[in-house]
Amino acid sequence: MDTAPNQQVLLAKVYRDIDALLAFAKQHLELPAKDEILVRNQIFALFGLDSYQALDVNLATENSCGCDCAEKSATQLESAEVSAQIALLVQQLREDIVAAGLSAPEDGPAVADTVTGFLTLRPAQIQARFMQILEAEGGMVAAKWFFRYCQANFYVRSHQLAENPRFTADNGLIITINLAKPEFRDMKKAAAGNSVAGGYPKCTICPDNEGFAGRDKRNLRTIDITLDGQEWFWQYSPYGYFDQHGICVNYEHTPMHIDRGTFARLMDFVDVFPGYFLGSNAALPRIGGSVLAHDHYQGGGEVLPMLQAAAWQTYKHAEFPQAVVEILDWPGTAVRVVSPDREEILELSDRIRIAWEAYNAPEIDIVPVSEEGKHSVVSPTVIRTTRGYEMSLIFRNNMVSQKYPQGIFHAHPEFHAIKQESIGLIEAQGLFILPGRLVDELGKIEAALVAGADLPAELAEFQLVWDELVEALDGQREPAVVAEAIKAELASVCFRILENTAVFKDRSLTDKFLLDLGCVRN
Repeated sequence: MDTAPNQQVLLAKVYRDIDALLAFAKQHLELPAKDEILVRNQIFALFGLDSYQALDVNLATENSCGCDCAEKSATQLESAEVSAQIALLVQQLREDIVAAGLSAPEDGPAVADTVTGFLTLRPAQIQARFMQILEAEGGMVAAKWFFRYCQANFYVRSHQLAENPRFTADNGLIITINLAKPEFRDMKKAAAGNSVAGGYPKCTICPDNEGFAGRDKRNLRTIDITLDGQEWFWQYSPYGYFDQHGICVNYEHTPMHIDRGTFARLMDFVDVFPGYFLGSNAALPRIGGSVLAHDHYQGGGEVLPMLQAAAWQTYKHAEFPQAVVEILDWPGTAVRVVSPDREEILELSDRIRIAWEAYNAPEIDIVPVSEEGKHSVVSPTVIRTTRGYEMSLIFRNNMVSQKYPQGIFHAHPEFHAIKQESIGLIEAQGLFILPGRLVDELGKIEAALVAGADLPAELAEFQLVWDELVEALDGQREPAVVAEAIKAELASVCFRILENTAVFKDRSLTDKFLLDLGCVRN
């Protein structure tokens, strides 16, 4: 039997896929027409192709992402649609090269990364285009362009983010289940999961990752930015937890730390990107981020719940006439310094930081320093509003005890079925990223409640959740009612986890802390 004609058909599909990707890149990735032949040949070399017949490729008819992309021009496509379309094109190529015997199925992720890396402009071109837009139209227009570009080049997987369950609860928290993020229930494994053996790159966020094949970062692109006189860079997160989620990283591989300069750098960032927030994780194990070896911040385009929290009590300080200090009406311990004057923000925020780092109250388990080192830090976040700069400071402490070996001010063991990982900057501000396993586990709990059955034996760690659901439902078994009860229970647990993280369980202690600092009630 002659298989040649069939192979020709399979190769024709591969050629079609490659040409469709090139057409997409010219439309959405600013691939110069002069570079098209070079990029096509780079892709051909990847698959060992040595022949080619040009095909008439129509993106609108050959590919469909389930939206109305076909009826829109290149400039009209929304970011999410661009993400969906490139995902479809990449998937089609992966399927067709496997069918043609040009690649193994398990090589799919590397193939996608390599091909989209070829289609993407070089870092210097990206930087130049970004600066051109920034100078002409401002930081937020430039940021929007860069975010859309990172979606179009298949680095930011917005189409997958859209699949994550997400809801805003009645208590104000935002609850998400991240289907792409691996869960690290062991904090040491979490740290190991973000290290790099061999010393290059030194960690997962070092600048050396840009284009690094060893971590499938061939299509990663970054933007340089100067913060407080230092060289940093900004990149978007591939599986962002929220809209336009990104990280700002120090070019120097230096440990995370919070000092006066941190507040200046955060404000420098929002001066350039006034529509974003930027904040820093607590720079300590158990309560901070998973990459503590490299100084970096997180931010993006979503106003998180804590940033919208009302003030429980407000204060003034004689030395800072334009500033207001607020204790937030929030389950964690947090204050907000507000002023249009940068110097006031810098000085007052740093006084609060220094005072908290020295605060000693062993009777309520707060010890600032022990033989293990430092235990108390602030976790700051800044936004710009009509009031000026708003610098939120979350008080964090990572002390442990025999009862709470993973942290006194961490999620307590009864809640570990829902969340056992560190409660970092984003969750401390009210956006909870819960593990993907919960989709299956909560599905089983929901089915058991609807059926009037017992808690499945393999889900014994959910006993507290189960008992509270049974009490709340009071015999109701309608699927819709059960589903809403589970959402409410998730939000309740997450709220109590934030209460666990509060270093001051009584806000009168936060009040006394500020009064001792020279503040007076407004």
